Amino acid sequence: MFEMMLERHFSSAHHLLNYVGKCATPHGHNYKVRVYVQMNTLDKANIALDFKDMKAVLDPIIDRFDHQDLNTLPDFAGESPSAEFMARLIFNELRESLPDVSKVCIYETDTQAVCYFLPYTI
Repeated sequence: MFEMMLERHFSSAHHLLNYVGKCATPHGHNYKVRVYVQMNTLDKANIALDFKDMKAVLDPIIDRFDHQDLNTLPDFAGESPSAEFMARLIFNELRESLPDVSKVCIYETDTQAVCYFLPYTI
């Protein structure tokens, strides 16, 4: 099994809904997104999945969020734009074009992150 990882960055502002504390007020993050894809096979060039293909799917998603107030975007209409919500949203959107995506991690800082993945089943 091969696991590939692609990292991207974006900056945006948000505030959490239904939350008591500092994060209920507008603030920003320099987010880091890590996307993981698992593949069993290699192509004729001995590549599991070309990174350029991963970038082609992930970059348009990230571009929608970059330098935006997440609370104002249709993706978050009425929803609290938490790291957890974003990880699941990006995972589900990627899965449409990259069915082998295995995990999406959203870092709000270098020391705190949330990952969304589907549990392994037999």
